[in-house]
Amino acid sequence: MDDLHIESLYPAKTRFEELGKLLKYIREGSSCQLIAAPGVGRSNLCKFLCYNSAIKDLHLKTDVSRYHFVLVNFSEIKNRGTFDALKFIFLEIISSLRERDLDEEYKVCDDIFKEALSYQDELVFFEGLKRAIDYLAFKKSLNVVFLFERFETYIPQLTDDFFAHLASLRDRAKYKFSIVFSINRPLEELVEAQIMSDFYEYFAGKTVFLPILDKPGLDFRISYLEKLAGIKLSEKLRKDLIALTGGHGKLTKMCLEVILGQGKDKIDEKLLLSQKIVTKTLEEIWDFLLPSEQNFIEEVIKGRDPSILLGMTGSNMFLEQIDLVKKGKITIPLFQTFVKNMTKVEVKNDDVISYDENTNNILIGNEDISEKLTALEFRLLRFLIGNEGKLIERDQIINEVWRDNESVEGVTEQALDQLIFRLRKKIEENPNKPVHLETVKGRGVRFKK
Repeated sequence: MDDLHIESLYPAKTRFEELGKLLKYIREGSSCQLIAAPGVGRSNLCKFLCYNSAIKDLHLKTDVSRYHFVLVNFSEIKNRGTFDALKFIFLEIISSLRERDLDEEYKVCDDIFKEALSYQDELVFFEGLKRAIDYLAFKKSLNVVFLFERFETYIPQLTDDFFAHLASLRDRAKYKFSIVFSINRPLEELVEAQIMSDFYEYFAGKTVFLPILDKPGLDFRISYLEKLAGIKLSEKLRKDLIALTGGHGKLTKMCLEVILGQGKDKIDEKLLLSQKIVTKTLEEIWDFLLPSEQNFIEEVIKGRDPSILLGMTGSNMFLEQIDLVKKGKITIPLFQTFVKNMTKVEVKNDDVISYDENTNNILIGNEDISEKLTALEFRLLRFLIGNEGKLIERDQIINEVWRDNESVEGVTEQALDQLIFRLRKKIEENPNKPVHLETVKGRGVRFKK
């Protein structure tokens, strides 16, 4: 069924370096994180491993038949609990076996699934999932690799049970089991340490960041769109387009559709920025950034030296990791122009921080930032918003934020300081000069909207 997916048509050298790093971890039996800015191609890379035979043959060579990749798109179950997530994962295993024409494996796993589901009990069902993994890993000698696509959409539903289940599967299958968490930010920023503690050792320190430009893949995508439109770009126009977009996959595609649709023979930056499909893509990149990172981008545009402002451990480190900033310069010129042209009101989007009781969301202006916060960060900020302007003692905060723990005796002031530091990175324009979250030494914390 590979030929039904456009990802199967990409050239073998596509994302060569990044796929090499990722598959190195998988060969070791480790798990890892795959991180990129919006629109860069995380989803494509995961699909390459499922559907592109040329890419798999190039990297895995004679071992290719030993690896079975299972794509699990968590955006489809983003509001579901752990039991539903386990059922979805199991169903995707079955679907992947059928797509790969592994008829015997498909029938065995489908029978296990139906039997386990009939009990309508999470623990019994999970035993069935373990039996299926055991069968694939040991009876059929397959290395099972889960590709957890858009995993950030499932963050609000995560519990420690979820990671405990993953750890149990890994403990049984050992080095024949791996997970790729395809996500927009490091899990360490999005999930509390205690929630993922059971599985953390298997992916700790193993991260692959996708650079914005993938020349072989982008050349294929442009040629594919030219063929569909029946129009061939000049070499100069192609180079100018890639230079303007920095080779950003989605942005280049949107701009190319405008150019092909209007029959232009040169780049008109003003025209591109007047098109909703282009500005929407640029807004996605901007909205993805934390306030401190947006502030950093503005400092870069002003021509200031941001390394002096924040240091290499600040926002610029992540922006360089995702390739949005390189050596103090923005890598997407069209994005720089877009941000530069935004009015101050649009850029800041009214930075009042509020809590909406009806939706249980926290907003900065009109932007919902709830999904960018871990459970403890959300609880802390919600509590502080409800006590705006008051000086709250540290013990009171610990008792409120960690109230679900059996005891708060093990919660140190250092843990609170770390939580406050992480929260500042997500709500302050400059975490080193906080406006909203003020700590009063020896006394407590005060919040200002």
